[in-house]
Amino acid sequence: MAKPRPLRTSMYVPGNKEDWMRKAPQYGADALILDLEDSVPVPQKAEARNLVRKMLEELGGEKPTLTVRVNRIETGLTGGDIEAITCPQLYGILLPKVESPADVIEADNLLTHFERQVGMEVGSIFIDPGMETATSIRLAYEIASSSPRVAHMGGSGGKGGDTARSIGFQWTPEGLETLYLKSKVLIDARSAGVPYPMSGGWMDIHNLDGLRALAIQLRQLGYTGMHLIHPSHVPVVNEVFSPTPEDVKHWQGLIKAMEEMRASGGAAVTFDGDMVDIAHEESARTMLAMAKEMGVEGA
Repeated sequence: MAKPRPLRTSMYVPGNKEDWMRKAPQYGADALILDLEDSVPVPQKAEARNLVRKMLEELGGEKPTLTVRVNRIETGLTGGDIEAITCPQLYGILLPKVESPADVIEADNLLTHFERQVGMEVGSIFIDPGMETATSIRLAYEIASSSPRVAHMGGSGGKGGDTARSIGFQWTPEGLETLYLKSKVLIDARSAGVPYPMSGGWMDIHNLDGLRALAIQLRQLGYTGMHLIHPSHVPVVNEVFSPTPEDVKHWQGLIKAMEEMRASGGAAVTFDGDMVDIAHEESARTMLAMAKEMGVEGA
């Protein structure tokens, strides 16, 4: 099984726009989502498959991480999508409009079949289930638990999107109406062992202050990154989800203080004004490991 990566930003790029896909790496997103679903008209989907495969092979490398949003299971197009894109350069698929664990299991089986067909290790490609309906949000834990390939997942509530239509909420920039669903899916994902929950849902290209506020809220809740629709969003969200060198120093200092306390026979210590114990040390080690994977200075 491959090792999942922390992704602060995953940016959608239409899979039928070769020039857009070629330019996309320059914007600095940790990952690209080459889209075969909503942004591609039905008559162009077959051609887009071939183009996305070509881009996977040409752009594939350490950065950016390459993922593909395939068509949803009920369209009958998912198998053909996965067959066309399965290659070593593909990190994962975004499976849209998941309704039940059966959708994820079917995608898992398709990935297994085509990984074997091309000689890849089974489990090389991850799944990010799209939680876009009331039913999927209710079944979030079962969906997250349905495959070890589920490495990213989250609840989001964009303005006028599929989730809004399914649930019926009235969108506001403050996001109170979607706070529960984002929290519910996050807790279900974490409980199922999903390592890097991601959300999204900011549609306004120009309101970067609103985007920043949402990103801060999501990070405070426990998400590790966001799906984005526009290059202007990337630097804002990268900054919000990036540990600072000061964070790194704090975690390192806390770990050192705990190690020194244990050596002297204690179990807790005051550090930076807070009483900390082994639970805080474990959290610091987890955050430090993530910072190291992100390449944060000093980690």
